[in-house]
Amino acid sequence: MKRVIHKYRYFFYPVFIIAILIFFGYVITWLWNWLMPEIFGLTTINFWQALGLFILSRILFSGMGGKGRNSGGGHKGREKWQSMTPEERKEWFKKRKFARWMEQNDCFAEADTVEKDGTDGE
Repeated sequence: MKRVIHKYRYFFYPVFIIAILIFFGYVITWLWNWLMPEIFGLTTINFWQALGLFILSRILFSGMGGKGRNSGGGHKGREKWQSMTPEERKEWFKKRKFARWMEQNDCFAEADTVEKDGTDGE
């Protein structure tokens, strides 16, 4: 069964992407023409304008869809952060450009130096 799916993926992926674009184009057209003229007094748009808005919003608000530094690896960074000691966290911040600002604004509170079990390391 797995071989059959892999065999047709070059056909189904483009068809799926085109179907998603058409779906979102019509949804955006419908929502725009329903809300925007009534609320803001704007004109109605057609399907191609809605599709252009969808693509533009994807570019502006979520990038180009590539694998960035933070895509998919959020749990790994969180686990690393949680396993750090308070001293390691301070050192991590001191290596960053905003460390001086954090020290001036007393962002390193006393609670940051207290261990999770309630002791302060003594």
